Amino acid sequence: MVLSGLDPKTLWKHFDKIRSIPHESGNEAQMAEYLLSFAKSKGFDSEKDATGNVVIRIPATPGHEDAPTVVLQGHMDMVCEKNSDVAHDFLKDPIEVELDGEWVAAKGTTLGADNGIGEAAGLAVSESEDVIHGPLELLFTVDEEVGLTGAGKLEEGFVKGKMMLNLDSEELGAVYVGCSGGGDSTMRLPVDFVDAPAGTKAYVMKVSGLSGGHSGIDIHENRGNAIKILASVLLKALTALPCHLAGIKGGSKRNAIPREAEAGLMVLETEVDELSELVGKEVDAINGELDSEKEVLAITIEPAEHGITKVFSEDDQNKVLKLIGDLPHGVAAMSKDIPGLVETSNNLATISTGGDGVVIGTSTRSSIASELLGLRDKIKSMGVAAGAAVEENEPYPGWKPNLESKLLATVKEIHKREFGKEPEVKAIHAGLECGIIGEKFPGMDMVSIGPWIEHPHSPGERVNIPSVGTFWKLLTAVLKELA
Repeated sequence: MVLSGLDPKTLWKHFDKIRSIPHESGNEAQMAEYLLSFAKSKGFDSEKDATGNVVIRIPATPGHEDAPTVVLQGHMDMVCEKNSDVAHDFLKDPIEVELDGEWVAAKGTTLGADNGIGEAAGLAVSESEDVIHGPLELLFTVDEEVGLTGAGKLEEGFVKGKMMLNLDSEELGAVYVGCSGGGDSTMRLPVDFVDAPAGTKAYVMKVSGLSGGHSGIDIHENRGNAIKILASVLLKALTALPCHLAGIKGGSKRNAIPREAEAGLMVLETEVDELSELVGKEVDAINGELDSEKEVLAITIEPAEHGITKVFSEDDQNKVLKLIGDLPHGVAAMSKDIPGLVETSNNLATISTGGDGVVIGTSTRSSIASELLGLRDKIKSMGVAAGAAVEENEPYPGWKPNLESKLLATVKEIHKREFGKEPEVKAIHAGLECGIIGEKFPGMDMVSIGPWIEHPHSPGERVNIPSVGTFWKLLTAVLKELA
């Protein structure tokens, strides 16, 4: 096994098992059964609620039964993204991993280190004879990646502990004490379809070469958005040349910056060369604005495999492309209190064509509730003005930092003792379940820690091997201190 020689061995053993079990959001049943089976094999009390969340109750190390109960919390699901040229079925195939120096990565797919490493750490603590701890509750939730819905449906009494270590952070040397809230919007924009003009042939325009990434923690890096780029290029092409839009799709997850997008077109064969030239100039201009070390935009135009008989009406193709161009994407505001922290943002995440129109999905985040509401209202108004029906989900709350936290003080003290310096105390522009859990279980004292994970929510996701050992050392030392 690729991971068998890595330390800490018990943690990597569990991660190796986790990556072999399909656990996309909404498909965590097999993972839950693995957790319950593990608990039964060890003689631990366990429970699954009606939503699918699992808690495993671990007795204290002998002599530490009177210590306060600590909750170790993570989520079962992963974001399932893959490169378009990779044959992988997330409903049945294990994640294929490889070593790249000091990193573990996947082969063309997301790795699931978010949050598989945190999940594995909790399980490893429970069966490691050399880890000293008080009573533990391992809380594993479902559907974190699609709106934190598992945590949102936790019921009173499911966990008893009043201190919680969330194991879902991705930056070594940092302790997180706050996060943004967020909510999704869905626009359904009707389109009139007309017969494709005589003499035109079907082509597909594809956008690739972008790195995507997490729609929260990577949003400030101004990475290319495949949907926005495609719409911009299409609008110029359809204005300059007699070609017609037949369909558009891109992105697959609300919490991932879209890396790829494509559009079906009907074009006169005599105009294809001119269209290619126009697109080439646009690609050169856009590449001049991107970080060339991370992204090199490519746009191809190829004959379609299947014929096209219907296209958008001229008015509607312009309406769709203009709406995509107008919708906000990226940072809307930076925090005035925490340097470098994004306060409010929006991810123009998905688009698809089907039935009688197009469906556009956005994901909005903010650490300030009124700003979240304001940006979502703006997005809704833009959709309605274009003629779309707009649906909004119930937003999830942010997590307000508590710098007077006793648990935070303990983690800072242990970090300084073990590593010679205090950790950075930070908030994150992403949704952690701490905000919801804090509402569900008032008085819960919480911090979030984790190893070094790069590019989550994209096929570039990877986890740094030495950092996992450091994370484990901090986690076990904190548990010993709390015991």
